[in-house]
Amino acid sequence: MWAILAFVGLDQGDKAHDLFALLNPINHARTPEGVARYKVEPYVIAADVYSVAPHVGRGGWTWYTGSAGWMYRAGVEGILGIRREGDMLIVDPCIPADWPGFKAEVNVMNTRFAIEVTRSGPRSRGVSRALLDNAPLALIDDHVLTRLDGGNHLLALTL
Repeated sequence: MWAILAFVGLDQGDKAHDLFALLNPINHARTPEGVARYKVEPYVIAADVYSVAPHVGRGGWTWYTGSAGWMYRAGVEGILGIRREGDMLIVDPCIPADWPGFKAEVNVMNTRFAIEVTRSGPRSRGVSRALLDNAPLALIDDHVLTRLDGGNHLLALTL
């Protein structure tokens, strides 16, 4: 999980997403063959996925790791770039090149944001344009910082 956050810090959305997908337990159990090989719960982060015969692909130590919370943070706060700091919402996505964007709904402190992120070019990170309720929103270091005010808002961002 730390490496995912490190790749986000290096603006490497593709590597961050690839590692997230590799560690995501559901990706190990998408087929009956995958389930038979993985042999552990597909809803729990495995501390180990073996790479040596005869246990290649088998998961282990699923309930002994605290990685679920860190995986959530790596996905939501790292790749999607959505995080709360005090009474502010910060949006600073770092998405893979093959994503055209994403949509998310966030409810924090009685404030609801419908977030729409679109890509206008090859950028994986760095917001170039932001609208809050269809009005221009100033950017701070290529990301968005907006107050949690108890309202319902549409936040449209372009990378």
